[in-house]
Amino acid sequence: MKGKEVQSRVRGMMLGLALGDTLGAARGKLPGEGTLRAGVSTQLACFTAEGTIRAWVRGRHKGICHPPSVVWHGYCRWAALQGIEVERMRQRGGHGRWPDGWLAQVPVLAERRGSAPATVAALSKTEQGNMGIPTTSRGCHALTRIFPVAVVGAAHGSEQSVQVAREIAAFTHGDPAAQSAAAHAAVLAGHCLTSTLETQDSLFAYQSQVQQALTDGIHALRAVDSDLTAAEHKRLIVALLQADDHPADAGRLAELAPDATAPSALLGGLYVAASFPNRDQVHAALRFAAGAPDGDSVACVTGALLGAAHGADALPIDLISRHELAWVLDTLARDLVTELIDSASSDEFDGWDDHWWDRYPGW
Repeated sequence: MKGKEVQSRVRGMMLGLALGDTLGAARGKLPGEGTLRAGVSTQLACFTAEGTIRAWVRGRHKGICHPPSVVWHGYCRWAALQGIEVERMRQRGGHGRWPDGWLAQVPVLAERRGSAPATVAALSKTEQGNMGIPTTSRGCHALTRIFPVAVVGAAHGSEQSVQVAREIAAFTHGDPAAQSAAAHAAVLAGHCLTSTLETQDSLFAYQSQVQQALTDGIHALRAVDSDLTAAEHKRLIVALLQADDHPADAGRLAELAPDATAPSALLGGLYVAASFPNRDQVHAALRFAAGAPDGDSVACVTGALLGAAHGADALPIDLISRHELAWVLDTLARDLVTELIDSASSDEFDGWDDHWWDRYPGW
């Protein structure tokens, strides 16, 4: 996570996720003008990013932190903004003015932009101090909201991102397959974030940067995820091979990603990203992904992976410039990199931003 490209890669991942979410909801057919609306996966990913920043702020200032719990409270803030169990969510705040932090002041995040039934159900029934009572769902939101955790893996190692991603998914989605998909997406995105042309193995010189990053990520899962099953690993390999042998085949995409579950979103996004690996193919990839049975989730994963590999400049500027959360996502991406690499906070520690704690309270 060093070098000039790091911010562009993280920005690309966040903006690509959002653009895929929006294109998928529109089945690839966006209006020629006007504001592009964010989806619920994008809203939740914003709070995953904010919660991750706040977790690292807390760790630096307090010396102890459980990052998934801090992200959980981010989802509570999202629910309160949405008008879901507002008093219950407020009781979980318990820190004066709440919801706090700058993200809670963004009006778009208070607007209903689709449903996240498992997340809402888990937030609604879990009592304060008794987190981790999930639904039995394996729905896609366990995965699509998780991508900011990939930055943790890129900065501090994939083992950490696997653990954090699994726990965050498990708060709301009890199916192990959904938790695995979230963890594996974080690892694959982390390898896309750190990939370079120079890191390609000479034995696989025919592979593009994206294909090599995804290959490396799949192979790395054996070492970093002790809960990885042989069947899960094989499905990921098959999806990658299918993209190599039969790229951009709508029928194969439908077989790999037949429904709105987290495993389908992962396999579908992996297949599309590997089918359209070049920098100038991002828009075409998102349009193709949007044609999947659940285009929202598949395009979301596709956009995150390709944006992480190519950076923000590879995304279609005409669409990004119209997206209603583009500035918010861009700011979160930059601040996430700043906190994980060079903390700007200045409470007990020296820092260069006196207002960082107000923006990202680390409680």
